Amino acid sequence: MWRRLKLYLEFVKIEHTLFALPIAYAGAILAGEITPEIAFLILTAFTGLRTFAMACNRIIDREIDARNPRTAKRHLPAGLITLREAYGIALVGLLIYFVSAFFINKTAFLLSPIPAAVSYIYPYLKRFTCLSHYFLALSVAFALLGGWIAVTDSIAFPEKLILFALALLFWEAGFDMIYALQDAEFDRKEGLHSVGGHFGVEFAKKLSILNHGVFFVLLAIAFWGDQIVSLALLFVGILLFLEHYIIREKHDEGRVQMSFFYLNAVLSGIVFLAIFAQFLLSTQLS
Repeated sequence: MWRRLKLYLEFVKIEHTLFALPIAYAGAILAGEITPEIAFLILTAFTGLRTFAMACNRIIDREIDARNPRTAKRHLPAGLITLREAYGIALVGLLIYFVSAFFINKTAFLLSPIPAAVSYIYPYLKRFTCLSHYFLALSVAFALLGGWIAVTDSIAFPEKLILFALALLFWEAGFDMIYALQDAEFDRKEGLHSVGGHFGVEFAKKLSILNHGVFFVLLAIAFWGDQIVSLALLFVGILLFLEHYIIREKHDEGRVQMSFFYLNAVLSGIVFLAIFAQFLLSTQLS
């Protein structure tokens, strides 16, 4: 049983929750104080949706994954789990997400189909347009906005939150382009529309840098005047530099894993901690 559960968690790459869960909590903190109940429901909603999204991605792409030497050993192509099990995981994740949204508040529940639909549509877009990188990035922007909605039961987003959400679009699109570098040659042969496959690896690297530059500028504008967050931007800038420095010459799986996963997980955590510390400081001063 535990071995099977471990396979299921590996199938949906549960560790990748570290990317955007801190962002969801950042949105909640920007809205005000979070109750333990809301904090728990944000966790279950986000994890449920993340599970559904990854399971859908793996199900929809299973035939492509089987043809790609890098992904042929994934759970579905390798027969480690069945297609029925994969659908079951997706449905359980979706159910947890919707139930959590229902208990959060009315606004969260009414809007909950939108992120779910985006998660389902994304894998198909890779077959048609390079804009799929930006479409995927909607997920992290929704995480931020969802955190705000969970606390306020409202979509009256302040300017700071909107700028932050826009910044996140460029952040995730940029690092998704880095992740896709591993399959640039395969994507080109298969007619898949990653930026690297469509325009070449060097162009993808430069566009990723541009995206992260826009992310940094928008983040700085959004939190202009917030002392702690402004200080944290120094570390964000260093992490972004390292992210691109690591893959400047080679983009093998080990380098991409470091650039795409580890550094961005740290970046996400730093941004959350800075916003949390700023909230505590503002609370003490008020």
